[in-house]
Amino acid sequence: MPARDDNPPLLGPDRDDDRPAVTVGDRALRRSELWEAAGVVAQRIAGAPAVAVHGDASLETVVSVVGGLLAGVPVVPVPSDSGTSERAHVLADSGAALWLGPPTEGVSLERVEVDPTARGSASAEPDPDATALIMYTSGTTGKPKGVVMSRRAIAADLDALADAWSWTAGDTLVHGLPLFHVHGLVLGTLGALRHGSPLVHTVRPRPEAYAAAGGTLYFGVPTVWSRVADSDSAARGLSGARLLVSGSAGLPDRVAEKLRALSGLSPVERYGMTETLITVAARADAPVHTGWVGTPVAGVESRLRTEHGDPVPHDGVTVGDLQVRGATMFDGYLGLAEATAASWTDDGWFRTGDAAVITGDGRHRIVGRISVDLIKTGGYRVGAGEIEAALLEHPTVRECAVVGEPDDDLGQRIVAYVVGDDVRPADLIAHVAGGLSAHKRPREVRVLESLPRNAMGKVQKTRLGNAPT
Repeated sequence: MPARDDNPPLLGPDRDDDRPAVTVGDRALRRSELWEAAGVVAQRIAGAPAVAVHGDASLETVVSVVGGLLAGVPVVPVPSDSGTSERAHVLADSGAALWLGPPTEGVSLERVEVDPTARGSASAEPDPDATALIMYTSGTTGKPKGVVMSRRAIAADLDALADAWSWTAGDTLVHGLPLFHVHGLVLGTLGALRHGSPLVHTVRPRPEAYAAAGGTLYFGVPTVWSRVADSDSAARGLSGARLLVSGSAGLPDRVAEKLRALSGLSPVERYGMTETLITVAARADAPVHTGWVGTPVAGVESRLRTEHGDPVPHDGVTVGDLQVRGATMFDGYLGLAEATAASWTDDGWFRTGDAAVITGDGRHRIVGRISVDLIKTGGYRVGAGEIEAALLEHPTVRECAVVGEPDDDLGQRIVAYVVGDDVRPADLIAHVAGGLSAHKRPREVRVLESLPRNAMGKVQKTRLGNAPT
């Protein structure tokens, strides 16, 4: 990789580049134009305690976020599809003083008009330890918590991913992911700006838009890659890329195999959280192992522990509580000192709450959330994610979720909730038992028309017992 300044500005050094730095749909800005439009925003919001940004897929969102970063004002990305109560909580909890977005129901903050055609100048680079973003969790265990993320942590993570994925200014990054989460905003927008690679945002992650973009580096989630794989022409259209990246959930083997057959590429996977950014990633220069999220990125360490804090062997089989530490960690939950303290071990490791296995050479597989996905059945500790991956390999299964339900004999019995066509429960049970250890087979399969999901599209396993079959 080319030599890099030891401490470049968060958004990268000045570049004289006539290429569009950011394209969203059919609108584009060169880097100088983006900086000048963001400079107007920076002047307008300077000194604010925090600003809230309506995170839709638009140039206005990019200009707003860059303006906040240039001004050294913490940016609070607000999901564009958030409901009024969720939005009200985020705005009140974050202490945002200004709203950068269109007139929106329930938003009483002073509104700042953002114009991508405006031109102005920005201030000097803020302190690297200053807060860059306050991003909110999905709220699966209560009200969303504000995650305070420093400029230094974001820069460290983006540089580590550049190393893992050989990401340079010579790449063109393509994705259609939301601009209010780590994947689409931090990696997919700030990463492109820091490394100087043009970003093509397709507004929505449609297969035909991905194929037409002509990128070298593509980001997506498993649903996106599944839809691309189902379109032969779109998948073949990615044959000129050098790397596909998948995250946010496990990638089914059959999707990876079809993409490889049509495009010559299988996505590499990665793992992270809002609180930690991306801590584990499969490298571009390593063999692809679908279902495995790779090794710790530069500056990050990981380990496995039992529920009692004892070490778990890195044998690729034994499940443990995944804990991480390093340069990409958050500064804490906003205004929640107790919750922040509880998320760390006494010896300084962040408790991810995820169950994982690690091989002797450091490869990680995430098997689910400890709270709902670590099933204790018949004396075994089983990860729901491994069973879900096996079920998704069956041609009749479109979606699935596996949980442990109380059982007088086993402690918990494994129950699979499945969405599909012509599903035969006995066939699925035999399928899992044939591919995994027999004790990992579902004891029961329940067929649903759809899985219950929250506003972010994540399956709500706590509602599965009440889902109509």
